[in-house]
Amino acid sequence: MRQMVLAFITAVAVALGAHAASAQEQPANPAIQSVITQQLDAFKRDDGPGAFAFASPNIQGLFQSHQRFMAMVARGYRPLYRSAEATFLKLETVNGRLIQKVLVRGAGGRVVVAAYDMIEIDGTWRINGCQIVENGAAA
Repeated sequence: MRQMVLAFITAVAVALGAHAASAQEQPANPAIQSVITQQLDAFKRDDGPGAFAFASPNIQGLFQSHQRFMAMVARGYRPLYRSAEATFLKLETVNGRLIQKVLVRGAGGRVVVAAYDMIEIDGTWRINGCQIVENGAAA
């Protein structure tokens, strides 16, 4: 399990590791924002199947069950797992990938910027990874 999480984090870091000069800002996308909001809401309700449904097939294949996925999020992405507030920032294209940045305040007051790697599959947006790219001061 630890190797899967490390592989996941490495893959996301590589995908998001582009130089800022190669990022191009895009107009807001309400469909992408809705998917992220719905997953954050599912985390708050402990709705593992619901949260897992917003993950891409790549992520679903990596974790293989909503239980494993939720355990990873609870351990490694606590502010997202129990978010109190989310504010959408820039949507950017980085190395051909759409990255939605979200300012998230966790239930404990920790503030982070999460970069969501988004992918469209058959007309539906899915989350293909997430990286905490910046920590804010705890409230």
